[in-house]
Amino acid sequence: MASALTAAAGWLVEPAELADGLRHARRESAERAVVAVVGLAPGCGTTAVARALGAELAARDQEGSCAVTAGKTGGTVALGMPAAGRLARSLAAVPGIATRACGRLCLVECPDSAALAGAVLYRAPLVLDVAEPHEVSIAAALADSVILVAAPQVEPALAAVMAESLGRLGVRPITALNRALGEAGRWTGRAGFELPDSRMGAQLALAGREPRGELGRVVADLADAVGGM
Repeated sequence: MASALTAAAGWLVEPAELADGLRHARRESAERAVVAVVGLAPGCGTTAVARALGAELAARDQEGSCAVTAGKTGGTVALGMPAAGRLARSLAAVPGIATRACGRLCLVECPDSAALAGAVLYRAPLVLDVAEPHEVSIAAALADSVILVAAPQVEPALAAVMAESLGRLGVRPITALNRALGEAGRWTGRAGFELPDSRMGAQLALAGREPRGELGRVVADLADAVGGM
């Protein structure tokens, strides 16, 4: 418990004044969903969850694509579908943004999340894959919904501390237990969604495609919860 609370201190959000200003600016003109996916610890599979959700939102969107942030857009990435390619080309024209199509997704590398949200605004849903603690408050302020991703080995108290911290900004995050093993144990009743362990599903998600089977069903429910109707 002590170690979990110590770790949580690194994730405490910025003062509410900054985040409130960003949220006000964001909500005046947004049409597409913006979701922040925050990993509670390394190795939780946050990127797979972010891309699985992005692929599901893309499949539901009228333009057929979704932007998802990525640390690096280079390397070996699955081929993109036409809609993702169009979004990648349109966003690549924005200064400071690097893009690459991957399945249904447009992977985006951009150091300024607020500028990215403004650029994507009417074009596609946006999923912020939050990799760094200092990015949490900005992402939460820009997002319509925040998902906290945990794994069975993560201390549940960490999710509670993060949720309380985000609550100061008026955010009520959704907690998703990734790689749930059927018997949640200490996580029983503490996570709103339990995503089953599926290597094939994770591979599909990382390639920008919707996962199948039970994982796909839970991701679809998660998309419903964040407003991706």
